[in-house]
Amino acid sequence: ARWCNAGYWVDSRWAGRGVVPTALALAGDHCFGVLKLHRLEVAIRPENANSLRVVEKLGFRFEGQRPAYMHVDGAWRDHLMFALHTDEVGPGGLIGRLSSR
Repeated sequence: ARWCNAGYWVDSRWAGRGVVPTALALAGDHCFGVLKLHRLEVAIRPENANSLRVVEKLGFRFEGQRPAYMHVDGAWRDHLMFALHTDEVGPGGLIGRLSSR
């Protein structure tokens, strides 16, 4: 299948400084360029506005909702799914998208 699922978290003291978008962009570029993966997925809880902004900045495509997808904070939670295929990323890679958006 040659795909991966990325998850991320950052302490609130570091939020809003571009740490997560940069880390996800670098990880995605490594997955596509070095590991030759085809697909990168990110699952986000619908109420997580900050994470939704991360995938928006990087141009991830919304693919739908997965009910009761992951067990978080003591319960099965719905998640929104986003993905990119390697052929959707241009020559500048994901890291290049941060400076252009």
